[in-house]
Amino acid sequence: MEDLSGIDWEDAFENGGYIENGSAYPDLWAKRAAEFRSRHADRMTEVAYGEASREKIDLFRPEGASKGLVVFVHGGYWLKFSKDMWSHLAQGALAQGWTVALPGYTLAPENSIPGIAQQIARAIDHAAGLVEGPIHLVGHSAGGHLVTRSVSEGSALSDETAARIRRVISVSGVHDLRPLQMHSMNARLGITPEIAASESPALLKLRPGVKVTVWVGAAERPEFLRQSSLLAEHWPSADLVAAYGRHHFDVIEELSDPSSALVTALLSTG
Repeated sequence: MEDLSGIDWEDAFENGGYIENGSAYPDLWAKRAAEFRSRHADRMTEVAYGEASREKIDLFRPEGASKGLVVFVHGGYWLKFSKDMWSHLAQGALAQGWTVALPGYTLAPENSIPGIAQQIARAIDHAAGLVEGPIHLVGHSAGGHLVTRSVSEGSALSDETAARIRRVISVSGVHDLRPLQMHSMNARLGITPEIAASESPALLKLRPGVKVTVWVGAAERPEFLRQSSLLAEHWPSADLVAAYGRHHFDVIEELSDPSSALVTALLSTG
């Protein structure tokens, strides 16, 4: 590991304090998500993939035949938010004819990061059983960790489902858990050196046959730029994209635009 001593890790992982009106974004996301669900209620189903209260998937089906499955995994440092805050981000892929699944998961400290990763693998497996065709994954922040963990060695994902995954995009993902051991939130996350080693995609091998794009806002905090560069360096086949002018909270907005560069990359089969 490179020398990261002397870094203020509380500040390094702080996003909202460096974004204008950062505190307003959660309410905005929730409002947009609720409006989207109300417009697509006839094509949305909530499906349980386990017995825990958060082990549910929101499944949005397109008009006409589905081209495949897109799974979006939300972030929040594994500690906050829910699938219900991000429904509007299904719009881009849905409008292009793909079925979109948004899984929930049990948050820390009730669950551990390895436990959350296993939940997401089971959610993807379950959604795969409901939708035919290729599978593309996209996750934001901690969700970026969870989708890249799903396609790295030792994943709980079934071999059958893994064989269908064509493309993965981590948007401003956390790929190296080691620095989080030095952050106060680790009192709730419970990351040990062993967990950091076994659950950091940047320390693991990528499953063969999966195309990965590491997508990050060019205006993000230095640690998120480092986290993205680190995974791209460790997985040489991965592409690295820095979205001009985007920060940690607005970098995902393009997922709601069917013609955006992010949606185009997500749905690409090349």
